[in-house]
Amino acid sequence: MELVNDFNEYRAKMNERILGSENKVIKRIFNLDTNAFADGALDSKTKELLGLTCSMVLRCDDCVKYHLGKCHEMKFTDEQIFEAFAIANLIGGTIVIPHLRRATEYWDSLKTS
Repeated sequence: MELVNDFNEYRAKMNERILGSENKVIKRIFNLDTNAFADGALDSKTKELLGLTCSMVLRCDDCVKYHLGKCHEMKFTDEQIFEAFAIANLIGGTIVIPHLRRATEYWDSLKTS
């Protein structure tokens, strides 16, 4: 639970600071990111799994945590998450395994929150 709270609090604090800079380009990037994950030709659940697997392959732990949080909100099952993890490890190779460990720890923390 502390792992989840710490991540969410830090993310919110820093996003507020960053967006408070009133930089037009940064605001547009944040907006583009938000809009990219809205329902479209692909539904938002599919897009979250894409975001999760891409983030794992790119080895961005913060991004993985963010997408896992969204997946938890969307009521994904363990089986669905671990299938996405499997694809990420297949595509990304064994270098993704340490990120898989941290992702699994974070997923378990989300389920106990």
